[in-house]
Amino acid sequence: MGGNPLFGVFFHWLGGLSSASFYVPYKKVRLWSWEIFWLTGGVFSWIFAPWIAAFIGTENVLGVLSGAPASTLQWCYFFGALWGFGGLTFGLTMRYLGVSLGMAVALGLTTAFGTLVPPIFAGEFVDTLLAETGGQIVFLGILLTLVGIVVVAMAGHAKEKEVPQEERVKTIAEFDYRKGIMVAIFSGIMSSCFAYGLAAGEPIRQASLAAGTGTLWQGLPVLCVVLAGGFTTNFIWCTVMIVRNKSAGQWIGRQNASALVPPSTSALGENSVPPAQSKPPLLLNYGLCAIAGTLWYLQFFFYTMGESQMGRFGFSSWTLHMASIIIFSTLWGFSLGEWRASSSKTKRLVWLGIALLVGSTGIIGYGNYLS
Repeated sequence: MGGNPLFGVFFHWLGGLSSASFYVPYKKVRLWSWEIFWLTGGVFSWIFAPWIAAFIGTENVLGVLSGAPASTLQWCYFFGALWGFGGLTFGLTMRYLGVSLGMAVALGLTTAFGTLVPPIFAGEFVDTLLAETGGQIVFLGILLTLVGIVVVAMAGHAKEKEVPQEERVKTIAEFDYRKGIMVAIFSGIMSSCFAYGLAAGEPIRQASLAAGTGTLWQGLPVLCVVLAGGFTTNFIWCTVMIVRNKSAGQWIGRQNASALVPPSTSALGENSVPPAQSKPPLLLNYGLCAIAGTLWYLQFFFYTMGESQMGRFGFSSWTLHMASIIIFSTLWGFSLGEWRASSSKTKRLVWLGIALLVGSTGIIGYGNYLS
């Protein structure tokens, strides 16, 4: 498999920027409960955007998917559904461990499992990855990514300690290390299943290439199947929350009792919107959800493009994706003033973490280039 790994790294950076940015529009949604805006945006993320992109960018997408082996479709869908559980529990990880420790454990596990398990399962880890110089450099880059994640987490922990006591009490009240670690492990492993779903879709990519699709776009049909699995998991959970909170009327501008409950930070839907007398601004909310959902999809749109350029070590794309997300998420934090009150020492630490992550992406790209 050919390609330009350095070009692939650039695509992964674009994917990381999209992932780090997608939640920003959600913050502007007004008078909608979490389950309403999450499912609305999810329709764009997991249904509309993947199929539109596949129809535009690939050849005979319906024929390619209908001709794919049933086992391939089943595994792609299955791993997508498992990934959905990881995304849903990621919010609880933040809730019980805090952002710094939660991100380190969950994303660290996601990076390690999502990158290393596919080649180990395929029997390529020792014979391919460690047997030659390019593979060894890729492995070094993966290890450096994990170190960078830990350093960013340490900076986040230092930032939290520098927050005034009255503010810190709000997060300490829910801190539960034992429960948080268990949830983080579950979330990290389940989230890595997205990488397995993409790996299982190799026959679909080959069929798409055979149908005349360009190399850059070969992974788009695979996303249609994997994201359908993720949509199923999220749809079921959001439906449960909608029934429990009686919030379906918000889609047509109604308010209900649950909308008057103070908001919570849980990403499992245990939040609602603040009290207000006015109706939800429907046009604005739908537009913001469409933007957020499309941005979320673009992370994997660019991911598949980057993966197509990574050559024999395409599985290293998952490490590049995770590193890029953390890089741009941290930069967003600086732009939004989240690090403004931090000490110079803490800021130097977080910039060191970013430098390690940026360096790791370059090292992985170089290792792929040598191979």
